[in-house]
Amino acid sequence: MATITPDTLMTLEAYAKYRKAHKPEIIAHRRLRSVSLGEHVLLQFEDEQTVRYQIQEMLRIEKIFEEDGIQAEIDAYAPLIPDGTNWKATMLLEYPDPNERKRELARLIGVEDRMFVEVEGHERVYAIADEDLERENAEKTSSVHFVRFELTAAARDAVRAGASVKLGCDHKHYPAHVHIAPETLASLAGDLR
Repeated sequence: MATITPDTLMTLEAYAKYRKAHKPEIIAHRRLRSVSLGEHVLLQFEDEQTVRYQIQEMLRIEKIFEEDGIQAEIDAYAPLIPDGTNWKATMLLEYPDPNERKRELARLIGVEDRMFVEVEGHERVYAIADEDLERENAEKTSSVHFVRFELTAAARDAVRAGASVKLGCDHKHYPAHVHIAPETLASLAGDLR
């Protein structure tokens, strides 16, 4: 797995040119690695490329060019890169209407812990959520969570061999599941060793 270091990142000027020329393929890669679960949950599975893009975007937006600031962005986002035994994703709870969002985030406390992947022929693997900091309180959950699915060696082998994978949630207020599309699964299989 690739490592992101300050010397592997582009300067702000170089990135501005790269971004202009490559934005459609960056968006296509992010879309390929995104899975909608029902109407209101989106998981964006991260990899070295998506995290590198996020770091470069933050450096561009915040106009960060000093070493300490660059390293802080790397330290914040690099833990989202899968390490070969897992999938890591940004989980978004999407409710455009503010009143509905407030109501549903209160009903969905703990939803991030009820997310799972199920590799064909293997037991469900529940998400390990928000290892960086707690993102919910007694009143509501957050609209953004970071989740990790740690897969056994046998499940990883099965995925690489072509097994189907179901993504789901068994929270009492958001029961849903979907089979991950073959093209998305092919991309995710590349994260495993």
